Amino acid sequence: MSAATDSLAREAAPGGSRRLILDTAARLLRSGGYHQTTLREIAEAVGIRKASLYHHFASKEEIVEAVVNDGVRFVHDAVVAALAETAGASPDRRLDAAITAHLTALHGQRDYTTASFRVFTFGATPVPESVRAARRAYEDVWRALIAELQAAGALPKERSPDLMRYLILGAMNGSIDWFRPGRFATADVAREFSALILAR
Repeated sequence: MSAATDSLAREAAPGGSRRLILDTAARLLRSGGYHQTTLREIAEAVGIRKASLYHHFASKEEIVEAVVNDGVRFVHDAVVAALAETAGASPDRRLDAAITAHLTALHGQRDYTTASFRVFTFGATPVPESVRAARRAYEDVWRALIAELQAAGALPKERSPDLMRYLILGAMNGSIDWFRPGRFATADVAREFSALILAR
């Protein structure tokens, strides 16, 4: 059986055990990072033997890769859905929707998204291509939105779209460090971010 087929077989394992393992790993990776989180620790937190992890994942690296990719995917899917729902709306509304969706998913899936930031280096192991591809795909969503905003005159055309993308994503992702439910409302933060970006 090939590695790809083997991985698909583990993905399809019954009982939701795979998601429980990933949820647990995301929580541990969020707090401990790549090096401090071990397979034994994950297995004990799930309540299974370490050997049982191998029914679902081939290695610690495969678990980390899945957590990181899910962290990106949750945010990506939310923003794409928000942009689809606001197709044809004003540039301001589209940006508000994208920022709100990003922040909502970022903080709604905090274990995954924070782990995604903290373990991106994968220790001494090269970053898997699937992780790089997932991040590029999400950045492409923002490349397209920024191009749309510049074409509509909502953002100055002379500004660097790459730097604008870094600024927007950096500001939103940086909220992991200071955003607390009850202290701020996601919609309010999104409106403020959007107003600052569009200078309105």
